[in-house]
Amino acid sequence: MQTPLHIRYGNLTDTQKRELEDIIRAEIDHLETVTDEVTSCDVAIERPNENLASGSPWRVRVKISHPPHQELVAKHEAGHGDAAEPLGAIIRGVFEALRRQLDRALAKMRDDVKHHEEPVALVTKLFDEADYGFLRTPDGREVYFHKNAVVHDGFDRLTVGTEVRFVETDGNEGPQASTVQIIDKPGDRPKDGQEESGVVPEGWRSAG
Repeated sequence: MQTPLHIRYGNLTDTQKRELEDIIRAEIDHLETVTDEVTSCDVAIERPNENLASGSPWRVRVKISHPPHQELVAKHEAGHGDAAEPLGAIIRGVFEALRRQLDRALAKMRDDVKHHEEPVALVTKLFDEADYGFLRTPDGREVYFHKNAVVHDGFDRLTVGTEVRFVETDGNEGPQASTVQIIDKPGDRPKDGQEESGVVPEGWRSAG
């Protein structure tokens, strides 16, 4: 375990503290298999009310610092769950909830990075009868795409000026776009197979 750890215990014996610390350190080891970017872990274990009518008497709160996502927190409140549930099992459950949060945060970060890396382009030509069109990239290149490359059957929603993400592949006659996904939908649809309107939405990144 490399993550700095701070534990605040309630009214527990030294033996109980040692047993719980072993559980906590094992759970942090598990977290470190998910990511090595956790910079600290704070654990608070309390028994705030000795006279609860039902539920567990323990409150457990775990907070980790994970710089890409700032802080993530999971907790178990006193009065929830089974009064007979061992404290060790409660701690494991809180760490499991925290791992689920971390998994979601990491998945979102990967998705954001993926979208950031995908090229962005503008629809400049559409040929309805032939089921294809062309995109213009920010560096001024023209890339062919077919109707079937537009996700969610979105070809009919495209207009000249629609901003899209796409994946560039090598076609028989040069680069072409696949997995074309609509980001924004400005412009007017050309009529009767007309080519590009020459109107570029304000703010579009023009070629240098």
